Amino acid sequence: MTTPAAVIEDAAAYAQAVEAAVQAAAAYYRDGTSALDDDAYDRLVRGIDAWEAGHPDQVLPGSPTGKVAGGAVEGDVPHTVAMLSLDNVFSPEEFTAWTASLARRVGHDVTRFGVEPKLDGLAVAARYTRGRLGQLITRGDGTAGEDVSHAIGTVEGLPRELSEPVTVEVRGEILMTHAQFEHANEVRAAHGGQPFANPRGAAAGSLRARERAYTVPMTFFCYGLLPLTEEGRDALADLPHSELMARAAAYGVNTTAGTPVPGTTADSAEQVLARVREIAALRPELPFGIDGIVIKADLAADQRAAGSGSRAPRWAIAYKLPAVEKITRLTAVEWNVGRTGVIAPRAVLEPVEIDGATITYATLHNPADITRRDLRLGDQVMVHRAGDVIPRVEAPVVHLRTGEEQPIAFPEACPRCGAGIDTSQERWRCEQGRNCHLVASLSYAAGRDQLDIEGLGHTRVVQLVDAGLVADLADLFTLTRDQVLGLERMGGTSTDNLLAAIGAAKGRPLSRVLCALGVRGTGRSMSRRIARHFATMDHIRAADAEAMRQVEGIGTEKAPSIVEELRTLAPLIDRLAASGVNMTEPGATPPAPGETAGEQTADAGAAPGGGPLTGMTVVVTGTMTDALENLSRNQMNELVERAGGRASSTVSKKTTLVVAGEGAGSKRAKAQALGVELTTPAAFAALVADFIGPPADGAAR
Repeated sequence: MTTPAAVIEDAAAYAQAVEAAVQAAAAYYRDGTSALDDDAYDRLVRGIDAWEAGHPDQVLPGSPTGKVAGGAVEGDVPHTVAMLSLDNVFSPEEFTAWTASLARRVGHDVTRFGVEPKLDGLAVAARYTRGRLGQLITRGDGTAGEDVSHAIGTVEGLPRELSEPVTVEVRGEILMTHAQFEHANEVRAAHGGQPFANPRGAAAGSLRARERAYTVPMTFFCYGLLPLTEEGRDALADLPHSELMARAAAYGVNTTAGTPVPGTTADSAEQVLARVREIAALRPELPFGIDGIVIKADLAADQRAAGSGSRAPRWAIAYKLPAVEKITRLTAVEWNVGRTGVIAPRAVLEPVEIDGATITYATLHNPADITRRDLRLGDQVMVHRAGDVIPRVEAPVVHLRTGEEQPIAFPEACPRCGAGIDTSQERWRCEQGRNCHLVASLSYAAGRDQLDIEGLGHTRVVQLVDAGLVADLADLFTLTRDQVLGLERMGGTSTDNLLAAIGAAKGRPLSRVLCALGVRGTGRSMSRRIARHFATMDHIRAADAEAMRQVEGIGTEKAPSIVEELRTLAPLIDRLAASGVNMTEPGATPPAPGETAGEQTADAGAAPGGGPLTGMTVVVTGTMTDALENLSRNQMNELVERAGGRASSTVSKKTTLVVAGEGAGSKRAKAQALGVELTTPAAFAALVADFIGPPADGAAR
């Protein structure tokens, strides 16, 4: 979708727009503290460009159009070769028009393109002399940049010494990964500083900082390689861009080759656009930010024939993606209580459109996070949303504060029931735990993917709770016929059906019982892993933190909290067992003393004698059809495990098979990018036909 241009109606509005754009660009390239987010800046510059096209005799000399970095930055270290910006396109139609223009310039259709992610960082040039890194320079105004060699040693992926003693200039982007950004804000807060608004601003400010009491890591990705000697020019001048990137990687410099979105080549505009869609689909899962895709004529001869303008090369273009970050105002904070008693803050925002969706609420994580980020009511905040990811508030845009912002008030009592609050962990919790939100807790436990108690919906749970018949999960299994008959609109048949469904729930496998308990830090897949690893509830309850860590996916922080919560739930678990609720996982065997999770879980719960998915890691995505149509995602994962495989929710190099139904998006694209095998629901159903459908007792096979 093409980014709309800002409407500029007269010369006065044009002059104001130029001033605003230049100021925004100066702040953006200096330290990331721009008053405009990327989308607003793009719209403003496109508006300026449109106005200038209609009024060529009134173009101001300070206009950002046609200038590197918006004409807003300077430097005192001359570049060996001009370090230009890129022109942008925003749609397939604009890209197709660019390829036609490129063909006219070079005299033939370009049949080989380089395609790589447009990293959201700061462009730099690293100069190596006989293989040793001697100088690091920002892009500046394209002809000269700022010397930031003091930052050498804080940038990962930019070695001090190359694998060969060559004299070259390595060009690329310095950025912060999402993990580095979180770490940088923690370190900054510990030193009394205000949080960075976003990773790019954090990288820009950190790269230039010379007198800080601390340093934070950043990451470099190469996108260009220039020879600095006559001998080097003879060796490298005629190499395609793709081969230059391979050469840089061989020198030991970091490139995108090791990421989920490696640079590739394409033989046509159609292949380029297909790769653009793949990278866009993978964007939400990347460990770093991108704001588009860079497309280049790969062959050196095509690049020379196309040439360059004063601002940008004519042989390369940036295909910009919709913005995933916008600035808006934080108007309020709501405190919501979840089914396990966790008290979660939620940001209320002035509505803002991000990637086609209007955002009015965003995640704030927890009170400690609010404090760490120094968020205040009335703040202009950076909001991030990518794909289907829940929007989150990154940080306040501190330089836009007016002084009227107010501290966020934390609750002193549970906002739902008025009980005390357990503040011992970062995620606060009502002291009543599940009983604070008993209806939600019981409704969840009775759900299809947990105990699957047909007829026990939200309304019926409310009746049972309001009548005082149920105060926790165990009370469901001691209900009598007379008690249920006494409820409004409950006749003999409906009562018998409900009690029969509750009775059937007693036979569910341990994994579902564990999931129904809603232990913090566990969900459906983790409950299955725990149940298959330990096999019985007794073994689970006997496990200490070290034993719990043997379960795949449970780390050093999560293990103690799971063990402690199970200890707290002991009376409830005892009552469930006394009521006849199953406490074993069919087909699983407990680990022997000293046995690791990998040794024990390889066959735990798998089909006797091995199944068709034995040894395979399977991801299910999209809408299932045919024999799989009525299975929930949890039931599909159980089916995978009954057939001997391991169910996963994320696609990686370790994934063996992706079952891609209708509407499969980013996971299908990621599987294609990684070369992971794809299959249809129909083909998968045929593969596991012997395992479709639960056993008569409702337990996993």
